[in-house]
Amino acid sequence: MSKQQEVDPSEKIVREFLRANPSFLDQNTDILETLVLPHDSGKAVSLVERQVGVLRDRNKEMRSRLDNMLQTAHDNDLLFEKTKRLVLNLLEAKNLAALVEAVYDSLGKDFGIDFYSLTLLGDEDKLPRTMARVATMEKANERVGTLLGANRAVCGIVREEEMVFLFGERGRQVGSVAAVPLRYDSLYGILAVGNSDPNFYKSSMGTLFLSYIAEILNRLLPSHLK
Repeated sequence: MSKQQEVDPSEKIVREFLRANPSFLDQNTDILETLVLPHDSGKAVSLVERQVGVLRDRNKEMRSRLDNMLQTAHDNDLLFEKTKRLVLNLLEAKNLAALVEAVYDSLGKDFGIDFYSLTLLGDEDKLPRTMARVATMEKANERVGTLLGANRAVCGIVREEEMVFLFGERGRQVGSVAAVPLRYDSLYGILAVGNSDPNFYKSSMGTLFLSYIAEILNRLLPSHLK
């Protein structure tokens, strides 16, 4: 390097550091892996340089996969904790009102779901007053007969009147829904969650969480409805 060439202050610091610590890169191979070190072979790219490039790309891909796996594991841990908290609250509920409140509190606060509802089927005058929606079996069959007839969770876009039945007037803001009928020997109601995005809940998406919560409710609801 000629004396006339100006050296960037930060570059000078790095140069001086590496001179003072010649084994630094050997002790910090993660930095060495990211450096571009051309092999002097004229205009042709040497085999060594090609191999190093391939290994570097492979290393980046593996790091990306590992990061994704760690993020997935973290997300699963959070989902497990939220689900466990909901299940425990459901088991501790002393009455129907407390059970419904536990469902709504979990879906709205813990899971941050915009639209959610638990619709119970029966006579409104005979059921305890709760946060849940109540409808007769006849009205439910008239409005959401297809959902009631399903033996699993249903996802996608449904008619506006079905959205209104499930979520009230707020249902007009719902673009897509995931709903599951609640039954254990007989039909008790419908658990539904919604999103303003029409593409959020699709027929191809997994419904393991919603189905799991429905199974818990299927075991607990009958004793609270007697």
